Amino acid sequence: MAQTMVDFRIDEEVKRKMGSACKDMGLSLSTAFNIFAVKVGNERRIPFGVAADPFYSESDMKVLEKRAADIESGRSIPKEHDLIEV
Repeated sequence: MAQTMVDFRIDEEVKRKMGSACKDMGLSLSTAFNIFAVKVGNERRIPFGVAADPFYSESDMKVLEKRAADIESGRSIPKEHDLIEV
């Protein structure tokens, strides 16, 4: 598929917030805009229902990575627990 460049202006704060949200979803700005463009082209409407899962926030991921490193190094031992019924 041939690629082309698209150049447009966007408010700096909007770009910053979008970049942060995309990062939390594991996307680049370019990928997010491509998803949007494909959906609009295919569905002929403005789509949306993609959201970042707050579980995968940068701070949560740092905690999870530290805990995994502690387990791998032997500084921590995983514990079994009963599942909580909700």
